[in-house]
Amino acid sequence: MMENTIKSAMLCGVFLLLAALPAPAQKSSWRQATAAELQSVLPSRAPVESEHIETEMRTASGIVDEHGRFIAGVVLITAGYSAEGKYSHYLIVQAPVEIGGVALKPGEYAFGWSREEGGDTLSVHFNQAATGALVGTTDAHRIAGSSRVESLRIWPPEDKSIVQIGRFAIPYKVSEK
Repeated sequence: MMENTIKSAMLCGVFLLLAALPAPAQKSSWRQATAAELQSVLPSRAPVESEHIETEMRTASGIVDEHGRFIAGVVLITAGYSAEGKYSHYLIVQAPVEIGGVALKPGEYAFGWSREEGGDTLSVHFNQAATGALVGTTDAHRIAGSSRVESLRIWPPEDKSIVQIGRFAIPYKVSEK
């Protein structure tokens, strides 16, 4: 009888010890955002510098986490705007992210790219959407093999951790801070 009491006390002690240990930090889970979610977060006219530029919602792409934070973008229709040739995409960031080494804080960005004739890289520049101030520049590299051409696709981290522009990709990392 005494032996059963000691075993019960020991099991209870082990259980309490395990319950008192801090739980391991869980990584945020990101998934592809639905068309309806993207439409709810991306504007039909993006505020870029002093203009409100139309967006092509069928090109929208993004990811969302379990807290409802988005990293989402869409192609800008810049014809007739001062942004023509300067920007091609609009991006909303609701969690800190590093795209190709360019750190983006939560906010709104416009980005564009240039390519040398026949080159295998794009030079991509990220700017604050409201002011046009340059945040940083990085390279997008041609995706090896045959890949589907995408106007814009932000892949979930569990799949590829890349932002795809055409046949080019930029790796990214989401900060969990």
